[in-house]
Amino acid sequence: MNENRTSPPPSQVISPQRPLRVLLTTDWWEPVVNGVVASVQTLRRELIALGCDVRVLTLSQGLRSRNEEGVYRLGSVSASMVYDRARIGMPTARRVLRDVLDWRPDVVHSQAEFSTYVWARRIARTLSIPLVHTYHTIYEDYTHYYSPSRTMGRKVVETFSRRVLSRTDAVIVPTQKVSRLLTGYGVLRPLHVIPTGLDLERFRPARTEEEHADARALRASLGIEPGRKVLLSVSRLAKEKNLDEVLDMVAVADREDTVLVLVGDGPYRPELEARAASLGITDRVRFTGVVAPADIPRWYRMGDVFVGASLSETQGLTFIEAMACGLPLLCRRDPSLASVVVEGVTGWQFEGAAQFTSHLSALLDDPIRREQMSRAALDRALDTCDAKEFGRGVLRVYQEARGVRAPVIARREPVAA
Repeated sequence: MNENRTSPPPSQVISPQRPLRVLLTTDWWEPVVNGVVASVQTLRRELIALGCDVRVLTLSQGLRSRNEEGVYRLGSVSASMVYDRARIGMPTARRVLRDVLDWRPDVVHSQAEFSTYVWARRIARTLSIPLVHTYHTIYEDYTHYYSPSRTMGRKVVETFSRRVLSRTDAVIVPTQKVSRLLTGYGVLRPLHVIPTGLDLERFRPARTEEEHADARALRASLGIEPGRKVLLSVSRLAKEKNLDEVLDMVAVADREDTVLVLVGDGPYRPELEARAASLGITDRVRFTGVVAPADIPRWYRMGDVFVGASLSETQGLTFIEAMACGLPLLCRRDPSLASVVVEGVTGWQFEGAAQFTSHLSALLDDPIRREQMSRAALDRALDTCDAKEFGRGVLRVYQEARGVRAPVIARREPVAA
């Protein structure tokens, strides 16, 4: 029977003599910037704060495997022909495997379904410890990368996801939308809905005059005149982010007092630049290019409204980051945002150009209302997006999984990796 849980009761506690050892495995890690990396980094930090001993197993940017400051990097080759900046891990790295097995983690938490998942499963099986998995990506929204048919692509995703998750002890998802999706795929493992939290000291509105001046300077660096309103979007510039629709909405709204700023870069940028030109709005669109992860909060602080039309989100982490920085939200209707966008309070979800234009006018033409929605967005983030609760929720899943699976002495024979 498939279970949907939001807060499983803890069944055991960390021994005071020995911290709980957690191995996080992920195909995505620095220097890549995306939602998976942000989520895993937040989880790592919060688990450490809760007293856990945490290490990360990920992919190197080259053929050489190495271990640095608790991060194992497996040699890998580029898979950018399939997906921009993706990599495939090398099948052998016995020294890394030996180091991990000697460290003896208590739980393995995989964050990707490909190269490092294979390692996660083998390590968990060898040590007879729980394998927990977070399902970050709705792959059926990426069928254009690997299948000419969306229907066939969805069938492939359904079968693949069910097979991968059947080998885990528990599955974490960020929203009820993803939980329902996996249930529809026939996934029978315990499902736990735990939204990714944010560091609310990092993602917040400008507080000091220096921070306000920095926001003004960012606007000036893009040639945005004082008094114009900034419609902000932060994302990888990829087809599945549906930024074409954002450009279409901006063109239809036809507000000369606004500028759309697209923060980020990606393979779809030339198409977006061409579309802006064809719509005649090049003078009202700015592309920032690659932005350092540490600088992302600065860009949120220079915006007035956060806009987006992606339907491939599992949680909409950038929407949550924007909300935590006090930006009202105007986004394409999507079930993954149901807990983020409180209609008419923290923002609106739109369907079609008429709704987009109406809601945008309501925000921009009424400064008092925009200020009220800005405060409501910030309050909502403070109430629902605390990273500490994210860490505690995941730790409860580990404790429950360990309670179900009693550890045994690890086999000492070598395991191929």
